[in-house]
Amino acid sequence: MAMDWCFRRRASAGLLAAVLAGGLGGCATTGNPRDPLEGMNRAVFAFNEGLDKAVIKPAAEAYQTAVPLPGRVGVANFFANVGDLLVGTNNLLQGKPGEAVTDFARVAVNTTVGILGLFDVASELGLERHEEDFGQTLGRWGVPDGPYLVLPFFGSRTLRDTAGLVVDSVYDPVYDVQNVATRNILTGTRIVDARAQLLAAQDVLETAALDRYAYLRDAYLQRRRSLIYDGAPPRIREDDAWREPQAQSLSGLEDPLRAATEPILVGAADVVVPAAEPAAIAAASPEAGSGEAMPVRATVPAAVDHDAPDRQGTH
Repeated sequence: MAMDWCFRRRASAGLLAAVLAGGLGGCATTGNPRDPLEGMNRAVFAFNEGLDKAVIKPAAEAYQTAVPLPGRVGVANFFANVGDLLVGTNNLLQGKPGEAVTDFARVAVNTTVGILGLFDVASELGLERHEEDFGQTLGRWGVPDGPYLVLPFFGSRTLRDTAGLVVDSVYDPVYDVQNVATRNILTGTRIVDARAQLLAAQDVLETAALDRYAYLRDAYLQRRRSLIYDGAPPRIREDDAWREPQAQSLSGLEDPLRAATEPILVGAADVVVPAAEPAAIAAASPEAGSGEAMPVRATVPAAVDHDAPDRQGTH
């Protein structure tokens, strides 16, 4: 076990080093201060899109067809329960003990009463689910986000979130499973299940965004900023006026992903769709008319002032 942990730590450190050396040192910059490596990022984005179209999306569609909705909900709940361990740890590191207690209580309730997390009993008892990762923890500590990056297989990140991904991966309980076959099955199932939850929203996105790369980039950066500030980011200065950053959410839709430690071959952790299209989402779903619907979060990015500083730290 110690050797396996050391191997994962070295492999994760190698991932970060490769990103830093290959990305920051070998690509020309662009005029966008938040995305100075746009040329490289677009190339990686195209690779991820091609791999998703060829492998991951067909697997997700087959999974959605073969596994009934209650089974898929159980699988999503299981991995969310595993993720709550990391969420609670990061809430502690961010100085939020109350939220951390809730997270660990969720794990205790769902692992026992919820049968290894297959049923989300904790939410029914009023224990709120949070979304935290080590990238957010670094932001809470005041580490700047750095340039926007698109990683092979993992999609949208910033330099800070890439470092957070490395740490979260080292301590991910799924990667700590000793049996290689079991670990690979769990990892593959998590990827396919998370991808299946994005199918309907991505179908709408494909017809809504003229430049998918730029749309997903801006949405990712805005969402991460919102998460760091627990949904209440400070105001952004725009044209000598102060305004509140807004992310418009479609009513009734929830975020299905604990995405920070999950490799998902789409452009960003959240698929973004226009706010005027809730009916289109339902129509795009292969289960429309059957009464089945997986919860998918969709947000619309407000205009982002790329010249404004990203101010992390405590509120």
